[in-house]
Amino acid sequence: MKQDVKYASRLSVAPMMDWSDRHCRYFHRLMSGQALLYTEMVTAPALVRGGALHLLDHSPEEHPVALQLGGSDPRELALAARMGQAAGYDEINLNCGCPSDRVQSGTFGAVLMKHPQTVVDCVTAMQDAVDVEVTVKCRIGVDDQNAEEVLPEFLARLGAVGCSRIIIHARKAWLQGLSPKENREIPPLDYDLIQRMRGLFPHLHLSVNGGITDLDQALGFLDNGLDGVMVGRAAYHQPWDILGEADARIWGQGNSKTPEDVARSMLPYIETHLGNGGRLHQVTRHMMGLFAGRPGARRWRQVLSEGASRDGAGPELVERALSHIGPAKAA
Repeated sequence: MKQDVKYASRLSVAPMMDWSDRHCRYFHRLMSGQALLYTEMVTAPALVRGGALHLLDHSPEEHPVALQLGGSDPRELALAARMGQAAGYDEINLNCGCPSDRVQSGTFGAVLMKHPQTVVDCVTAMQDAVDVEVTVKCRIGVDDQNAEEVLPEFLARLGAVGCSRIIIHARKAWLQGLSPKENREIPPLDYDLIQRMRGLFPHLHLSVNGGITDLDQALGFLDNGLDGVMVGRAAYHQPWDILGEADARIWGQGNSKTPEDVARSMLPYIETHLGNGGRLHQVTRHMMGLFAGRPGARRWRQVLSEGASRDGAGPELVERALSHIGPAKAA
């Protein structure tokens, strides 16, 4: 049975290149049973022309989980979307927000904000190819575009072809002159514009992304009428602060786990990964921030970062790192 991704998307974890891989998503799911998780961006050419089907690998425990695709060719994206649905993903998302040079050279990502008809053609082809929902993640605009004009037109075009769920990163992307990292930090955030879009397009399901650092901020957006909030770096670097409390605060569901429980729940997964020829650091690199703000967090990170890449490193290293964690401060 497919999960209710719209319900889950009240809080989602952003697709993050080199970060939100399957190990990261499994780890995040242990903290929140509700939040919608996204893959790293997978390019349609890698799947369709490159046959890189391993990029679709994921664990059943990850659901609800969405596949983000990058591309600009409607036929290729339709085929890739079909592959994603066959692999079991609950949603297919089109990337119209990534500003990296590599993405621009393939004429997809944020550069698609300049080509709304191409986006419409791609989304329509993807919708025709799959039964799961097709969504879009975009910016408010790129370069010298007037976001006040560009964004409403972009949303109106998507809504007209039945794409009703859109995640908006509340910054412009500058395709020349700023690195991808700078594009996540330097262009100013315009949350007010997203709120105005909420009023203009009441029939669309709009999520805000960009610069969201804690659940108080996320709840503020939800209380002000936005349908969803997508958190990126904060969910990665302080996962317990975001995901460990999300089910209770966003969905009103209890969570009796502790970060220690989550760390130990990763041990069977780690055993399986190692048994399949994997390396410990491939999993534990995503666990570094689990005890952010707790006594012993620095030693936890140090033990894992120094030991996990060594030959023969296994679950006992996680236990050793855990031994350095002090009790949580009373609330």
